[in-house]
Parts: sequence; C-alpha cells; structure tokens
Amino acid sequence: MPRAKGVIRIDSDSTHGWQVRVYRHGKTYSKLFSDRKYGGKEKAFKQAVEYRKELEAEVAAMPESEPKRRLIRHNKNNATGVLGVSRTFKRDRHGRRHEVYAVSWNPAPGEARGTSFSIQKYGEETAFKMACKLRYQKMKEIYGDRYPVSSYLELFEQGKDHLGKSDGEAKPKRSRKASGKRKAKS
Repeated sequence: MPRAKGVIRIDSDSTHGWQVRVYRHGKTYSKLFSDRKYGGKEKAFKQAVEYRKELEAEVAAMPESEPKRRLIRHNKNNATGVLGVSRTFKRDRHGRRHEVYAVSWNPAPGEARGTSFSIQKYGEETAFKMACKLRYQKMKEIYGDRYPVSSYLELFEQGKDHLGKSDGEAKPKRSRKASGKRKAKS
C-alpha cells in the first residue's frame, strides 16, 4: 500500500479513498479523494499526494496570525466596579501610606503593566476618572473594536457608586453562619 505524509487511507462501509489533512493556526484543511470519483485506488492516491503538495505550499504562504485574546468582562472580586481599576495604597520612600487608584492591563499574554493615580494629589473623583480613562485607552489599544465600552465615561459611571470605598468596604462581609462554616463546640 502506498504511503505519503498527511495522506491516510479511509475504508469504511460506504467510503473508500484517500484523506488529505493539513493543520495551520488551529484550523484543519482536508479533502477526500474517493476511489470511485478519481478512477481507482492508485489514481486517487496520486491526486491526493499532488493536492497535499499544493495545499502545504498554500498554507505555508499564509501569514502568521496571533491567537485571539480572551476578553474578560467581569470579575466578582472587583470592588471598584471597573475591571482593571482598584482602590489601594502605596508607600512613599518615607514609609507613609498614600491612597491611590491603581490601573492594570496586559499588553501581551504574560506581560503585565500598571500605574496609579494619587487620591491625595488629584482628589477621589478625578483620580478615579483618570484611572478609568487610562484603562479604557489601554483596552482599546489591545482589543480594538472587540472592547465593548464606548468611552471612558461609561467606565466612570459604572464605578461611580464605589467611589471612596476600599476593597474591604465595597462588599458586605458574610457571617460564618451564612457562609456555611460552623464553630466547633468545645
């Protein structure tokens, strides 16, 4: 029986022929060369091998494409109402705590970037608005039209109710009883 890379024989109840398969960028390109349609087993094999060569050349000429990145739309642990923006603190060189709105984004898979805006310097609302604006700009750069937010003001409005609340304050704490954990009796 003849052999060729990427060409396999299929003999099932109603199908008899040679299957050509090439994989590229997560897609499968395939075609069946049936014995009946191509005039017998040997002729079908020759056609399949020829097609495989053409298909490999065509697929090799395709430009490399980056995999589509997953766009996360919400996170239950987010306390500001805006994904990628958190209210936290930084310490200065003297060890003093300063409240900030931190912004984070991933320009490429495995690459993290971030900055922050001082609440003391800009005020609560302005610092938050600046954080929302930067997050919006970075997300548009990364995802383009796939990012469903029309403007940074939409993000700002989305998180307005959370202004001034630190991560711990934004969500009500559940009691041990409500979370299903019980205290052991001594």
